[in-house]
Amino acid sequence: MREQLNIIKQKAIEELKTLDTPKQLEEFRVKYLGKKGELTAILKQMGSLSEEERPIIGKLANEVRLFLEDEIESKSNQLNSLALEQRLREEKIDVTIPGKRRRIGAMHPLSIVQKELEEIFIGMGFDIVEGPEVELDYYNFEALNIPKNHPARDTQDTFYITENILLRTQTSPVQIRTMEKKKPPIRIIAPGRVYRSDAVDATHSPLFHQIEGLVVDKGITMADLKGTLDTFAKRLYGEDAKLRFRPHHFQFTEPSAEVDVMCFACHGEGCRLCKGEGWIEILGAGMVHPKVLSICGIDPEVYSGFAFGLGLERITMRRYNINDIRLLFENDVRFLRQF
Repeated sequence: MREQLNIIKQKAIEELKTLDTPKQLEEFRVKYLGKKGELTAILKQMGSLSEEERPIIGKLANEVRLFLEDEIESKSNQLNSLALEQRLREEKIDVTIPGKRRRIGAMHPLSIVQKELEEIFIGMGFDIVEGPEVELDYYNFEALNIPKNHPARDTQDTFYITENILLRTQTSPVQIRTMEKKKPPIRIIAPGRVYRSDAVDATHSPLFHQIEGLVVDKGITMADLKGTLDTFAKRLYGEDAKLRFRPHHFQFTEPSAEVDVMCFACHGEGCRLCKGEGWIEILGAGMVHPKVLSICGIDPEVYSGFAFGLGLERITMRRYNINDIRLLFENDVRFLRQF
C-alpha cells in the first residue's frame, strides 16, 4: 500500500504538468481526491491493515492528500493568473482613442410650441392648471351644459371605462374644477392630453393635445375675449396677424365663435396653405354660459367670463409645415432630429 501511495503521488505530479485549463484541473481533483478517487480508494482499504501498519500508512496517505491539495491550489492560482493576463491582452482599451459621442436629446415639437404658448399666456397674467385625464362624466359633459343623451356628445365620442368614468375629450373639466375650488377673479390656461375615438389619418388621432383658457371676473365682455386672442395671435404669428370671428355654437358658451387667423402665406389672397380661403381656423371661443357659472357656484348676475380652446397639434403642424399628424406620435428620430 505504501508503494501504491508513492505511485499515485508520482503519477499525479506528472499529470499536473499537462493541465492547461481550470476544467482539466477540476477533473484532476475529482480523479484523485473525489469520493471515488484513487487516493480515497486506498484509504478505504485501511481496515485490512494491521494495527502497527495502520498509523504509518494513514500518515503517509494524509501527506499525499495534503501534497495534492497544495499542488492543485498552486496550479489553480497559476491558471487564473494566466487567464487574467490573457483577458488583459485581449480586452485592453486605448484610452487615447476618442469616445463615442452620445447624442443629446431635444424637445419634441409639441413641447416646443406648448412652452411658447404657455409663456405668451403667462405674460398676460394667466396661471397654468392641470387636471386628471381619466375624468368623471359630470365634469366632462354635464357640468359643461351637455346632459346625457344630448346630440352635442356625438362629436366628442370618447373611450368609456364605466358608464360614468371616461377619458376626457377636452381640458374643459379643468375649468369646472377650478371654478368649484376658486372664486373669481380667475385667469387660467389648461394644457393637456385629450382623447376621442377618431380613426387615425393624416389629420386625426384618438389622442391629441389641447390648451384651453378661462377668464372669470366682474364686467368681462366679448371685447376682453377679442383683445386677449388678438394679443395672443400677434405674439404667436407677428404684429401683422389679423383675426376673424365667425358665429358658431358651443353648448358651454353663449355667444360662441370660431376664430380664424389671416393666412400668413398669402395675407388673405388665397393659396394652397389656406385652401384658397385666405383664412386659417385656429381655435374656438365664446362667453361662458351662465348655466355653467351657476353649476360651479358662481353668480352669473355678478360675474361673467370667456373661454377658448385650441389644438396644440394644429398650431404645431402649421408652425413647422407638417402635413401628417402621425409624424408627431411615431417617434421616428429622422423626423424628430429636425427640431
